[in-house]
Amino acid sequence: MDLIRILFSVLLPPLGVFLQVGLGGAFWLNILLTLLGYLPGIIHAVWIIARR
Repeated sequence: MDLIRILFSVLLPPLGVFLQVGLGGAFWLNILLTLLGYLPGIIHAVWIIARR
């Protein structure tokens, strides 16, 4: 299941974070990071998924 979340995180980082934590603070932070730059959003999403 983590492999699917990581794949979603590469394609659409907020979706991967949403699947992991729901609509929490990490989700909104990831949306902000993705809007500021796609790569920071991917890094944050993969970090959130790997940490849990």
